Amino acid sequence: MNESDIKWGTDGLVPAIVQDVQSKEVLMLAYMNAESLKLSQETGFTWFWSRSRNELWNKGATSGHKQRIVSMSYDCDGDTLLVKVLQEGPACHTGSYSCFTNAIEVEGAVEADELNESSDRFAMLGQLETTIAKRYAERPENTYTSYLFNKGLDKILKKIGEEAAEVIIASKNLDNDELRAEASDLVFHLMVLLRERGLPFDEILRELKQRHGKPTTNKMR
Repeated sequence: MNESDIKWGTDGLVPAIVQDVQSKEVLMLAYMNAESLKLSQETGFTWFWSRSRNELWNKGATSGHKQRIVSMSYDCDGDTLLVKVLQEGPACHTGSYSCFTNAIEVEGAVEADELNESSDRFAMLGQLETTIAKRYAERPENTYTSYLFNKGLDKILKKIGEEAAEVIIASKNLDNDELRAEASDLVFHLMVLLRERGLPFDEILRELKQRHGKPTTNKMR
């Protein structure tokens, strides 16, 4: 990408949409000028131009809530940037995971549950991934997910081991109600682990897709 590919506004700025690469949640909208875009490319972390302070700012430089860039692209008109990031902590200065938290009522809008049932039977996984991402960023008190993240990797791994054992026991007991509950617990803790390690669920799906249809190796002798 060359600077000439971008259609800068009359103020020398271009809007930049920042998206969490894992949960796909839109985190914030900020503005870049040529210098902040160059710094973002060179450092691998987001830099913007503050219109209120009239200066460059490196996201998270003071708060520690940095955004490590995974990819950057521009739209067909060249007048908007999309920056996909690994977000550390909340993206919003209010302490919220995303800046877009104020809902607007829309008459006749499709309900989330209706959308899930009609278009994507795996949509619940996306919702769960977003909720886990919010807990990771905001760490609200008295939530189990925050407790796991605060305790760290070893605690999460221990829970995965325990839940995997419970799945085995439920299967041996031939109890599908128990198996359903324990399998759900296992999936939840696995997704917590993926967030802790910064591995998007999409990469798991991509790996499965790459494997699909390929011949397997028979290691039995």
